[in-house]
Amino acid sequence: MAKKYTVSKSHTKKDTKEILKLGLILVCYSVVLCTVLAVVNYFTAPKIASNQNEKAKAAMQEVFAVADNFELDDDSDFYEQNSTSSIKVKDFYFAKKDGNVIGGVIQVTGPTYDKGKIIIAMDLDSVVTGVRILELSDSPGFGLKANSPSFTLPSGKTFYGQFEGKSATGGFKDGQNFDAISGATITSKGLGDMIDTGVKAISFKLSKAGVLKEEGK
Repeated sequence: MAKKYTVSKSHTKKDTKEILKLGLILVCYSVVLCTVLAVVNYFTAPKIASNQNEKAKAAMQEVFAVADNFELDDDSDFYEQNSTSSIKVKDFYFAKKDGNVIGGVIQVTGPTYDKGKIIIAMDLDSVVTGVRILELSDSPGFGLKANSPSFTLPSGKTFYGQFEGKSATGGFKDGQNFDAISGATITSKGLGDMIDTGVKAISFKLSKAGVLKEEGK
């Protein structure tokens, strides 16, 4: 005959108290942890934002060395209209010197072999003054060559350096008006498409502002 086991009420109450105690301890730990994270974020967030702004400013100065000021254009409609389903433009700045607009700088993100983020600048003559790759998560030894200052193309220039001084009026297509990296054609094409989208967006904004010079004038 099978034995019957019963659980006493005192034992059940003891288990319930232990569970409630454990639950309260976990809640206290969670509250303390959230409080610590909030305090840390309160003190570090401004510093992180400041560092990001300084990094962006330094990058803009690299791609548009003659400018002495950069003025952010906060136009969400512009960003939406000049982005595609896969390539996004943001943070357009008017590049200025002595108070006058001399070009534009824009940030572009999009797919490469994985994904990338660049900054590109163009003057009023539709000439690219510089390109820098801010982020690139492609394969080491192949796609990452695009962001390497030590890797050079047969022309002797870095991948991003080959765009400086080129006219943007015809856009940029790999194999036509810029050199791809051997073994990293997907990365090269992705970055080229991003640069192409970026210069078109800059042209749109400078034209709208009435400062872009007409070709041949």
